[in-house]
Amino acid sequence: MVISSNYTEENIRSLDWKEHIRMRPGMYIGKLGDGSSPDDGIYILLKEVLDNSIDEFVMGAGKTIEISISDSGVSVRDYGRGIPLGKVVDVVSKMNTGGKYDTRAFKKSVGLNGVGTKAVNALSSVFKVESCRDGKLKTVTFEIGNLLEDGPIEESSRRKGTKVYFKPDGSIFKHYKYRAEYVSKMLKYYVYLNPGLTIVFNGEKYFSDDGLKDLLEDNNDVEKLLYPIIHLKGDDIEIALTHSRIQYSEEYYSFVNGQHTTQGGTHQSAFRESLVKTIRDFYGKQYDASDIRKSIIAAISIKVMEPIFESQTKTKLGSTEMGGKLPTVRSYINDFVSKYLDNYLHKNPEIAERIQKKIIQAEKERKELSGIRKLARERAKKSSLHNKKLRDCRVHLNDMNKENRLDSTLFITEGDSASGSITKSRDVNTQAVFSLRGKPLNCYSMTKKVVYENEEFNLLQAALNIEESIEYLRYNNIVIATDADVDGMHIRLLLITFFLQFFPELIKEGHLFILQTPLFRVRNKKETIYCYSEKERVEAINKLGNKPEITRFKGLGEISPNEFKNFIGETIRLDPVMLDENFSIEDLLSFYMGKNTPDRQKFIIENLKVELDRIDS
Repeated sequence: MVISSNYTEENIRSLDWKEHIRMRPGMYIGKLGDGSSPDDGIYILLKEVLDNSIDEFVMGAGKTIEISISDSGVSVRDYGRGIPLGKVVDVVSKMNTGGKYDTRAFKKSVGLNGVGTKAVNALSSVFKVESCRDGKLKTVTFEIGNLLEDGPIEESSRRKGTKVYFKPDGSIFKHYKYRAEYVSKMLKYYVYLNPGLTIVFNGEKYFSDDGLKDLLEDNNDVEKLLYPIIHLKGDDIEIALTHSRIQYSEEYYSFVNGQHTTQGGTHQSAFRESLVKTIRDFYGKQYDASDIRKSIIAAISIKVMEPIFESQTKTKLGSTEMGGKLPTVRSYINDFVSKYLDNYLHKNPEIAERIQKKIIQAEKERKELSGIRKLARERAKKSSLHNKKLRDCRVHLNDMNKENRLDSTLFITEGDSASGSITKSRDVNTQAVFSLRGKPLNCYSMTKKVVYENEEFNLLQAALNIEESIEYLRYNNIVIATDADVDGMHIRLLLITFFLQFFPELIKEGHLFILQTPLFRVRNKKETIYCYSEKERVEAINKLGNKPEITRFKGLGEISPNEFKNFIGETIRLDPVMLDENFSIEDLLSFYMGKNTPDRQKFIIENLKVELDRIDS
């Protein structure tokens, strides 16, 4: 049967700027989310506004930025030059309008596409801009992109600069919540990359003296580093690097024009290559690249003329040129590393010796593991095919493109019933399921050898594609989906231990989550409410009245596939697994997973009493 339809002038429709952004928000800010992931849209909104203030600082205008986030909204105040008063409305509501198109004003800026603040405006229920310069003030207010107030230019005694207030639109960002941990991490990166800048967030100050050196020190236990951080700075480039005593994989922090490129790009690839080349040349030996980079922790920041990113959210650099008359990104970084790292190693023979010993030890371990790895890979391939532990998603089945990772999620479940329910109710395009068999091994204090010898860990590592590095991690979100009982929580703890022990950067970079599933279902003939806590259960009963039917879910397997669709779709609730900066990974694992049972028992009893007292009060 042939279906025909008319195609006339009436079928052609032109959207204005705000309609297009609201209809296709993902094109401008990536995924929406509820704030449980660091790359959710609400953080991109904040970043887009903040980037403009950072550019002012880079241009030498304003050394302090003040940020306030509460339930009522977000405000960002800088003390830069202020938006030209006659162009305030245009800058925040007309596409392809902005000062960054004039490279004389913004030579190496973060946002060059003239879209950022327009997207924030269109996706906010309220968006207000106050610009003060030359003793005069201009205020404009919008509602979901529609101009509500275009205030007159008036005299003002305020300090020059720009203040932006916005409240994300709740109809687009459903049940959203800004997590202070994610905002804090973002702001720290800004000050690491801009020494001399002070950012005040809800009263707390952020400042850095030593840039990327501070970044590595703040994100790692210094006592667990093999040698003092090597810190190299040049024109438009800064590098900090060291090796970990306890970490197995590579860990990188990369930035372009102050933008955290979480997916790396040409600059990160060039650094990895140049590091290997420089080390080989210095020692005069063709060491294996994986042995040189094993356990490395490094940060690189470069500044590029008019950078080209591979997405609007600027998480991966695509530029191959530095801009102007400069060489390519690859040759520029290679020349810098070859010269300055080589000089450093010659001047610091003790550190050079430690690095060489580390490489030789890595080489020895790699050769010892080679046979085990080969058998493990064969076993993983056979098991994944015949036992079907991994039900993959379609974006990965035929295409290993790294970009697909951004849209994919892996649920790690335990038991056939739970994995069966999720498998039947998932989005087969973007959601995959990995089924565990029983409780995982407590791998605390064990070596990487256990990952290959233990079938569950080996298959999980293969499914995630993280054997050598998380650079090619296949899933952006790794979600532990276990029952909300003692056994389920124990499995969560054992899995978190596995990731902390061997792949801590997965947690540091915000990829690991716990799936929240409802504890109760409260319903009558007209409405069904799923409750995630005792408080929500009481509220649901009060709302429905007339003695509604109440079901207590004891495990994931008790939730039918049809119901599960409500919990892993748009309304999914995820708790991110985050590290407390006040504790080292080694200390956490030692206390919670070590052999100090009496100490843990005392800790549990004391904290349980505190929690019960809190509930009673």
